[in-house]
Amino acid sequence: MHIPKPTGAELEILKVIWDNGPSTVRLVNDTLSQQRKIGYTTTLKIMQIMADKGLLKRDTSGKTHVYMAAVSQQKTQQQLIDKLTSTAFGGSAMKLVMQALGNKKSTKEEIDEIRAFLDHLEGGEK
Repeated sequence: MHIPKPTGAELEILKVIWDNGPSTVRLVNDTLSQQRKIGYTTTLKIMQIMADKGLLKRDTSGKTHVYMAAVSQQKTQQQLIDKLTSTAFGGSAMKLVMQALGNKKSTKEEIDEIRAFLDHLEGGEK
């Protein structure tokens, strides 16, 4: 199944729905408005487009329409990472990871999780 690539604005909306579960336009707009100025009708239009693209499902059985993510967060992130890795890093996961780790100070806990994940990938879990 092909998952459409979400725009930046669509990713913001998906994140709200992934975090909160099925949501109304009002809830999504109120959440987004805490970060930046965005009008209700703008949020509504983007969510309608997302439903048309297959990124959201819409329940129209009640007075207020409720939107659900039609794609999982994990699948969407994987698709975006695959595209980024192939286009910006020549297919090299190592270059992607090195760039990501070099751009932000990681906490000790994050580094420990990364080590545990690498051990798991190598089959070195004890």
